[in-house]
Amino acid sequence: MSKNPHIGIVVGSTREGRFSERAAAWFHKIAARRSDLSVEIVDLRDYPMPFFDEPASPAWMQPKDHVAERWAAKLAALDGFVFVTPEYNHGYSAVLKNALDYAFQQFNRKPAAFVGYGGVGAARAIEQLRMVAVELQMAPIPKSVNIGMAEFLGIWQQGKDFVDFPHLEQAAGVLLDDFSWWSHTLQTGRQATSALASVG
Repeated sequence: MSKNPHIGIVVGSTREGRFSERAAAWFHKIAARRSDLSVEIVDLRDYPMPFFDEPASPAWMQPKDHVAERWAAKLAALDGFVFVTPEYNHGYSAVLKNALDYAFQQFNRKPAAFVGYGGVGAARAIEQLRMVAVELQMAPIPKSVNIGMAEFLGIWQQGKDFVDFPHLEQAAGVLLDDFSWWSHTLQTGRQATSALASVG
């Protein structure tokens, strides 16, 4: 019997004073209460990769950078990803795009979900990330958690907490229900494909 899918909650900003660290911790606390998934926080600060400067895409050649090798190993050990993203100028962060560009096969056939914060709940950044996820052969789910500007500023600057906005936890629960189905289904599919390949 398969173990529960192991999910990485990726902190998608590394700047000083970032809000993503707090949002990731909040989401992790909710997800960790579930019995159908295991979760961990994956902080991009722990993987300080240079701007992508490899001779070829990771789809064709493994990166030579030693931090990128650690990043790829971490991704390979995960069964799905929840990306916590800000919205900068109607897009997501450069450091997150760079991290996505440094791997390929380790993302394939795994689900992706998104927790965004900022203007319109980072909806524009999330839509862009969904397109990138498809190109990396992930399966982005339609549900997301959108922390709008009022909630974001209330928590970040006005002394409020996530519990003051119960609709956010409700959205997280809906996302996780859907994400769990995709995680288990794709985990089973990858395992079946691997078993067939080993026989063949």
